[in-house]
Amino acid sequence: MRNLVIIGSGPAGLTAAIYAARANLSPLLIEGWQSGGQLTTTTEVENYPGFAKGIMGPELMKEMRAQAERFGTEFLTSDVSAVSFNKNLPLILTIDGERTVEAKTAIIATGASAIPIGLPNEKRLTGHGVSTCATCDGFFFRGKELIVVGGGDSAMEEATFLTKFATKVSIVHRRDKLRASKIMQDRAMKNEKVSFIWNAVAEDILGHEVVTGVRLKNIVTGKISEVPCAGVFVAIGHKPNTALFAGQIDMDEKGYIRTHAGTATTIPGVFAAGDVQDSKYRQAVTAAGSGCMAAIDAERFLESSEG
Repeated sequence: MRNLVIIGSGPAGLTAAIYAARANLSPLLIEGWQSGGQLTTTTEVENYPGFAKGIMGPELMKEMRAQAERFGTEFLTSDVSAVSFNKNLPLILTIDGERTVEAKTAIIATGASAIPIGLPNEKRLTGHGVSTCATCDGFFFRGKELIVVGGGDSAMEEATFLTKFATKVSIVHRRDKLRASKIMQDRAMKNEKVSFIWNAVAEDILGHEVVTGVRLKNIVTGKISEVPCAGVFVAIGHKPNTALFAGQIDMDEKGYIRTHAGTATTIPGVFAAGDVQDSKYRQAVTAAGSGCMAAIDAERFLESSEG
């Protein structure tokens, strides 16, 4: 039986692995067939501490993985297809629908995924003008005109933040009223750099190597228009990758895992770290911090249960 199994290979999972391996827990990290988390789709990362000149997202994840491996983390490139978590040991994980792994503790670090619009060029231009994180990428658009797609609080927050860098931010919303809370609406509407394009949906994102504009359709008139911009920020929400754990661990109404006393879940010995339980900050550095916490929590749980 394993001391610790970590599910997920983003900043939270890899940081947990580093701390757990250094604590001689011999962790097994199941990294998935698409490993590395959201940072693998990011180009330059300039807000992660320790890299004064910035670092490419995939390179940062490569370095984290090498560091975890150096201390003895075992990696398994597979997907967890099912789990059996109950209040009695062992915790059972099914790998790729075939074999099972038993563990005394587990850290869930499966992250969250930005909900895409689903446009033809959206995925191709992600990291080249298409972004889902203003805090991460806003700096790269200093002096540019930008588009934000969405009508909720996150869209208002993204747009307002982007005005620190952009000359103009246009919010595209499919209705003529916003879903955002009144305080967030007021904040955006009072900002002289923010404008609104109502009753419109994005039909496609324009550009070959980088974003040059968006094609919009007015859903009332049917009119098609092209709006030039240097970047498109998609802010229609995030979805935590927690379907695997539905019905076994307490989650909020949006599917984020609820944690208490640090990173503990409702199942003893099971901990959650990173965007899978954080709907507020969603930063690489906060995910890494909670990964550290989860590893320490798992180590102390093992000590107490064996003591």
